[in-house]
Amino acid sequence: GGRSAAGADPAGAGRAPGRGGIPGPRREYLEAFDGPGAGEAGDTGAARRRRGPAAAVPSARQAVPPAGGDQEAGAPARARDDEAEGKEPREPAAGGSAGGGDDTGRPDRGRAGRAAPPAGGRGRTFTGIAAAAVTTVLAVVVAGQVTADSQDSDATQPSGATERAESGEASRSDGRPTPAPPPPPPSYEEKLATKYPLDPKLKGPGKFTTVPGRDKAPGRGEVVRYRVDVEGELPLDAELFAKAVHKTLNDERSWGRGGQRTFERVSSGSARFVISLASPGTTATWCAKSGLDITQDNVSCDSAATERIMINAYRWAQGAKTFRDDQTTIYRQMLINHEVGHRLGRDHEGCPSDGALAPVMMQQTKLLRTGDATCRVNAWPYPDGAKDERGR
Repeated sequence: GGRSAAGADPAGAGRAPGRGGIPGPRREYLEAFDGPGAGEAGDTGAARRRRGPAAAVPSARQAVPPAGGDQEAGAPARARDDEAEGKEPREPAAGGSAGGGDDTGRPDRGRAGRAAPPAGGRGRTFTGIAAAAVTTVLAVVVAGQVTADSQDSDATQPSGATERAESGEASRSDGRPTPAPPPPPPSYEEKLATKYPLDPKLKGPGKFTTVPGRDKAPGRGEVVRYRVDVEGELPLDAELFAKAVHKTLNDERSWGRGGQRTFERVSSGSARFVISLASPGTTATWCAKSGLDITQDNVSCDSAATERIMINAYRWAQGAKTFRDDQTTIYRQMLINHEVGHRLGRDHEGCPSDGALAPVMMQQTKLLRTGDATCRVNAWPYPDGAKDERGR
C-alpha cells in the first residue's frame, strides 16, 4: 500500500502526496505523462520495459522539481517521516529518490530503465558528458582537417623549398662579379703569327680547291691577276692564307714598289699564276715537274713549267730554324715574296755583307750566311719602300 493509502485525505483526493506534507500534482496529470497504464497497481519495471520507448519518457515528477527544493533538500524530510512512522530511515538512491518506491506508492521506476531526473547532480553530470562528447567530436574533426592541411603543405614543400633555394642562390650571387665575356676571336695579325702543327712528311690527295671570292688590285700600274688554291684535307685556314698572300703582295715594300704593278686575286677566269698551298708530298710532286728536288730540305718552289707556285704547307705552318718563334709572320711574308719573285724572273741572291738585311731572294729557309757574312732575316724586296731598286 505504501504512503499513498496512509496519506489520503478528502482535501487531497486524486492528488499524489508530496514531500513534507505538501500535496503534489494530481494523479491524472502524472499518469498522463507516465504513459498508458502507468498508474495501475502492480505495474513493475519489467512491464514498463515491455512497453518500449514509453519507459524512457521522463515523468512529470522528474521534469518538475517538487516543492521545497531539490532532491538533496527533500531527503531529510523523508527521513523525518520514516522516523515518525516507526520505520528506519531510508538512504537516498543514487538518482536522488529514496527506498524502493516513489512518492505515489508505486515501485521505483528509475531502476527499470527510467532516465535519471535532470534536476540535481545527475542532470548536470549528463549534461557535462554530452558537452564533452560534442567537444570530443569537434576536436576529432578539427584535428583531421589540420592533418589534411599539414599533408597538403608537406606535399607542396619540395617545390617551395626549391624556389627558396633558387632565390637564395640568386641572392647569394648578387654580390658576385659578372663573368667576363668570352674573348673576341683572334685577329688576322694574331693568326698570322701563330704556328700550327703539321706532319713534315704529309702527302695530301693532290686535289686543289680554289679559295672563292675576289680581292681587287688596290694600287696603280700593271694589274697582275692570280688565283689561290689550297689542297684538300689540309688542317689549315685557307681564308687566312689567301688574305696573307693578297696583303703581302700589295704592301708598299713588295713587288708593286712605286706603282710598278698591283696584284688582284680572282677565283675564276684567266690568271697569270696560281699560288698553291700543298702538303710536302704534293709540293714535291709539282716541283719535280719543273726539275726541282725539294725533298732534301722540305722547301717550297716556283714550278715554272706549270702555272703553280708551290708553297709547302709544312713550312707555312712551322716556319724555319733560321727564324725565331716570334718571327713567324716575317717568315710567311718572305715565303710569298720569294717564290713570286721567281715567277717575276728573279734569281737567288746571297748575303751582301755581315749584319745586313738578307735579300728577299736569298734562301733564308736554309741559311742566312754567305761566306763570312751573316745577314738578318728580311721579308721584303724593298724594305725601305722606293729608295732604290734593290731596296737598299
